[in-house]
Amino acid sequence: MSDITLIDTTLRDGNQSNWGATGLDTGMMLQIAPVMERIGFEAIDFSTSTHMAVAVRFKKEDPWERLRLFREAMPTTPLSFLTTGMRFISWEIASDELMEFAFRLLVNNGIRRFAVMDPMNNVSAMLRMAEITRKAGGESIVAALTFTLSPLHDDAHFTEAAKALAGSGRFDRLYLKDPGGLVTPERARTLIPALKAVMGPVPLEFHSHCTIGLGPFSYLEAAGLGAETLHTASSAAANGTSQPAMRPVIANLRDLGHRVDIDDEAVAEMDAYIAALAAAEGLTHGQPGEFDRAYFRHQMPGGMMGTMKRQLAEIKQLHRLPEVLEEVEHVRADLGYPIMVTPFSQVVGTQALMNVISGERYKTIPDEVTRYVLGRFGAPAMPLDGALEDRVKSSKRARELDEEPHMASLDELRAKIGKHYSDEEFLLRAVMPADQVDAMKAAGPARRDYNAGSRPVMALIRELTARKDLSAARIEKPGFSLELGGGR
Repeated sequence: MSDITLIDTTLRDGNQSNWGATGLDTGMMLQIAPVMERIGFEAIDFSTSTHMAVAVRFKKEDPWERLRLFREAMPTTPLSFLTTGMRFISWEIASDELMEFAFRLLVNNGIRRFAVMDPMNNVSAMLRMAEITRKAGGESIVAALTFTLSPLHDDAHFTEAAKALAGSGRFDRLYLKDPGGLVTPERARTLIPALKAVMGPVPLEFHSHCTIGLGPFSYLEAAGLGAETLHTASSAAANGTSQPAMRPVIANLRDLGHRVDIDDEAVAEMDAYIAALAAAEGLTHGQPGEFDRAYFRHQMPGGMMGTMKRQLAEIKQLHRLPEVLEEVEHVRADLGYPIMVTPFSQVVGTQALMNVISGERYKTIPDEVTRYVLGRFGAPAMPLDGALEDRVKSSKRARELDEEPHMASLDELRAKIGKHYSDEEFLLRAVMPADQVDAMKAAGPARRDYNAGSRPVMALIRELTARKDLSAARIEKPGFSLELGGGR
């Protein structure tokens, strides 16, 4: 049996999959950072450009400050940043110049590991991204090979890509990324050995989800077949559409004879903290997903599934979700079987929803679908439906979008935005609405601590102070007394 290391996904993918990426703020993360440092993780799956945007938009917190503070609190465990193609926050395809600039700032502020993903598994694009990332100072570069099911994506497809990526010398590790939680134990038994056979000395990681309950079983198979590292989350942020829970995975690995060298007391402390936080903040505690074979057809990832349900509920059409998921299958085929991962799960899901609600397929075609057909996100792995492709490319909107100017150079952006900003603030202003960055700056520094136990007390105080029919209130418990109002 082998030594297995863990990468923690609680702060990034767990937060995103189960809590819409908005469940945690800087103070919450910082409070548990010293404990996470003691555990002995291979790395922390910490952020993406999307999470940085969420920090600004929803928390009014500076994502660069968050990164610096967390690095100070965790000086030895590498923090990892996941790329999703040639883009940074904005959906617009970015230049090499802007991406290198962004990566250099990430390195300067504490990121040591970069997971390089291309949403089409385009090997040449991943090699180019690795070169840019290494040039910017990335310490560890990991190729993220994204799993999906289609007529094209058999074991030979993934093996060919893995051989090229591992053999390039540009990557330190490779991980099989299974965003839909679709790798069955049976598929793991053929795919993992095939990958290992062509990777040479490059270590293999496995990252899956519990969306239909397969993740914990596939993890144990993968470990026995040579995967050296598994991605897990703290129990409250695990399961659901997130990763398998850390503690059961550790226990099961050890039961099989594998060695997992981590601090068990620190793991228990982290689990207790995240569970208390989730309870105090009203965050859903992840439960293992029921097995649902329909996922093998529509492959809708958890985050987009949640968004789709919310959108249907808002227009009182939630009962039509099965129709939309069936339409997702057809739209994906029409578009050449894109991998159902950001941004393509949003592209396919939005078009499918619009087709069902309007009652006419492709009556309305969103700009992002048009950009996809025009090749702005790269070349699809398989041919598009010919009639749809002709219809989109001959449209007036396609001609307008095709004439859109590409992202300006850094010098042009500085001239437009202003030269008095720090590099970090300038980059945010280059890719986000100015009013959102202004609101973040006005909010000031993020809080640096968090106490889940104080949340109910603070909520009670807010409720009492809002009452117009009360002139005074007293809160008492052993060792604590607080009186509000009552003055004359």
